[in-house]
Amino acid sequence: MNRRKFIKTSLLSTLGTGLFTGVYSWQIEPFWLEFVKRNMPVANLPEKLIGKTVMQISDIHIDHTGDYNYIIDAFKKAKKFKPDFVVYTGDYVTNRNKKQFIFLKDVLQHAVFGKISTFGILGNHDYGKAYKDKDFGLKISTILSERGIHVLSNAQIESDGLNFIGFDDYSGPNFNPELVMKNYDSSKANIVLCHNPDVCDLDVWNGYQGWILSGHTHGGQCKPPLFDPPILPVENKRYTQGEFDLYDGRKLYINRALGFVRQVRFNVRPEITIFKLEKA
Repeated sequence: MNRRKFIKTSLLSTLGTGLFTGVYSWQIEPFWLEFVKRNMPVANLPEKLIGKTVMQISDIHIDHTGDYNYIIDAFKKAKKFKPDFVVYTGDYVTNRNKKQFIFLKDVLQHAVFGKISTFGILGNHDYGKAYKDKDFGLKISTILSERGIHVLSNAQIESDGLNFIGFDDYSGPNFNPELVMKNYDSSKANIVLCHNPDVCDLDVWNGYQGWILSGHTHGGQCKPPLFDPPILPVENKRYTQGEFDLYDGRKLYINRALGFVRQVRFNVRPEITIFKLEKA
C-alpha cells in the first residue's frame, strides 16, 4: 500500500468510526435500558422481607418535547419484575415549561408501583428555574401524590417492616436532612433516599449506618473506556455510578438514570435497579 492510499484508507476508517460512534451515542445507547440486579443486605430486616425486592427508578427527565414513549416502554418492562417496593429518586422533569406537568401526568399513568408500597423524593430539576422554585416543586409533588407515589420530604415512613427515609434535594429550597435524621431509629431496617450523592459528605447523618440510594449523576452519560466521565454534576468526582462503600457503615448506590437531559450516552447505559433484600 502506497502512502497516499494508506492516508486515504485511514481517513475513511476514522470518519466511519466517528460516524458510527455518533449515531450509536445518539440513537442507540440512550434507549438501551439495562436492568441491574444487586443484593441489598439490610440490618434489622424482618424475616418476612428476606427475598423481597426494591426497585429504584431515577431521573426520568420528562421534557417539553412530548417524546416520552421510551420511558413508558421502560415502565412496561419494569412491571414484569413485579417489585415489592418501588422508589423514585428524583428529577421527574427537565425544563421549566408548564407542558411538562401535562406530559408527566401522561407518563405516570404507566408508572411502576410496588406490591407493598411506592415512594419518591424530589431532585434539583423538580424545583424549576435555578432549582429554587417552591411552587414548581409543590406541583411536582402533587402530581406524584395524586398518582399514588408517596413523596418523602425530609421525612420517614415504615412500610411492612422496612423504614424509608427521604431527603429533599440538596440544591432545593427545602433541603433539611437533619429534620428527619435526628429522629431516625437505628434499630429499624432503614433505607435512605437522597437524590444528590454529595450529601453523603455532609455532617447530617447522625451515625446512620445502612444504604443510601441516589441518582443525579447519570453516570456522566458519556464515559471513555478506561477513564472517568469527563463531566459529572457533583462536587465529589468519586461519585459516578454504582455501589460505593463509605467506610463508616454506609453503602451508597448511584443509579445511572433512566432518562437524560440531552439525548446522548456512551458507555453508560440507562438503568433501572432491582435490589434483592437480605439480612445483614
